[in-house]
Amino acid sequence: MESDRRTFLWQSAGLAAATLIGTQTVAEDRQAGSSAELLRWMSWMNEPVSSNLVGDKLAVRSRAKTDFWRKTFYGYITDNGHFFHLPASGDFIFQARINGQYAALYDQAGLMVRKDAENWMKCGTEFFDGRRHASVVFTRDFSDWSTMPDLSDTAPIWWRAVRKKDSIETLCSLDGKAFTSVRQGYFPPDEKVDVGIMCAAPGPGFEAVFDNLKLDTGYSLSSRKI
Repeated sequence: MESDRRTFLWQSAGLAAATLIGTQTVAEDRQAGSSAELLRWMSWMNEPVSSNLVGDKLAVRSRAKTDFWRKTFYGYITDNGHFFHLPASGDFIFQARINGQYAALYDQAGLMVRKDAENWMKCGTEFFDGRRHASVVFTRDFSDWSTMPDLSDTAPIWWRAVRKKDSIETLCSLDGKAFTSVRQGYFPPDEKVDVGIMCAAPGPGFEAVFDNLKLDTGYSLSSRKI
């Protein structure tokens, strides 16, 4: 968890829940009434030190020496970051608003879309060079990394992941209304995936806060509005 890498900060706007959860269905194209309702359908991959839901805000304390990364430049594989997720199929939009007490190198919190250990995307705020950065990682066996200055040094950020056909587009916003496209990349099509929120701390651990989660699987690609 040493060396340089990605920075995640992004906060997203609203979403309607329509996904399959095991054998139980959250009726397709139907809205989850609140962020807290959607969070109740989700489960952890790699549980954090703690996670506390207060209203519709989820506060997560990450474990130390955690991260998501595969091979590129550093040579190691790390897959022990925290991912709170639910399954989704086909095209969808997932978004959340995210903030954290970013302080140590590579503290990170954001969104993740994951097919398996070799195929995933994460985006959000990451801390390095003494400040927050917006960061995106696409992984197809080997991870890559792109960054830009964060939209704010202190404010929560909305992040949005739009999956359509064979791609995922990542976007961020300060107000949850006007979104800026950050990156688009290939992602295997026609595969059931897990989507949700993630955080990790290659250093001593830190606290991240997530709210305004929404999942929309019933939108029209021909009339996308971002």
